[in-house]
Amino acid sequence: MLKRISRLLIKIMIGFIVLSLSWILLYKFVPVKWTPLMLKRSLQNIEQKDYRNNRTWVDIEDISPVMVRAVLASEDGRFMEHWGFDIKELIKMKNEHKKKGKKIRGCSTISQQVAKNCFTFCGHSWWRKGFETYYTVLIELFWSKERIMEVYLNIAEMGKGIYGVEAAAQKYFDKSAANLNTHQAVCIACVLPNPLVRSPKTVPQKNRSKYNTTYRRTEQTPYPFKRK
Repeated sequence: MLKRISRLLIKIMIGFIVLSLSWILLYKFVPVKWTPLMLKRSLQNIEQKDYRNNRTWVDIEDISPVMVRAVLASEDGRFMEHWGFDIKELIKMKNEHKKKGKKIRGCSTISQQVAKNCFTFCGHSWWRKGFETYYTVLIELFWSKERIMEVYLNIAEMGKGIYGVEAAAQKYFDKSAANLNTHQAVCIACVLPNPLVRSPKTVPQKNRSKYNTTYRRTEQTPYPFKRK
């Protein structure tokens, strides 16, 4: 009996690994059109007839370089240096908590956010965090940093029913992501920690400190990829 159970568990584990690797390799080349988060939001708003997910996939070459720089400045300054997990930021966060008793804030990297949004259902369980860690390792192994950024900029939630910078640029500034200026890119980047509460239109007024800090860091952040 135990042998049968062990064999079954091994088969399930092998099947999961094969399936997850196939999923990772597929998304290395294919645009990500749907994510578990998008499905979750659709179900949450199923009774709202006018609700729909607005998303338009664009290649990273068609996104303003300043948008990439703004996201790095706002979300993950060491994105090009770490391998999916920013240990320095995690240690800094824990030290602040010990010294000042500050509430522990999130410090997920862009890679972790992509793993969470693409491959797991959002939640706060240890199971979900475990899967997020697993997929973070895989995308760092099989995807380039440029691909991770490209996927992130296309699937990140940027408002109610708004996913990706192209949809956000069209919604809030009536232009394509390719034509965003520094001010507009920073406004979009500043909503990422809480996109259902913040709006790019009101960030400069309601979140002035965040806006000023991100704007300054954006100007200091170089574009990390080669332009084709």
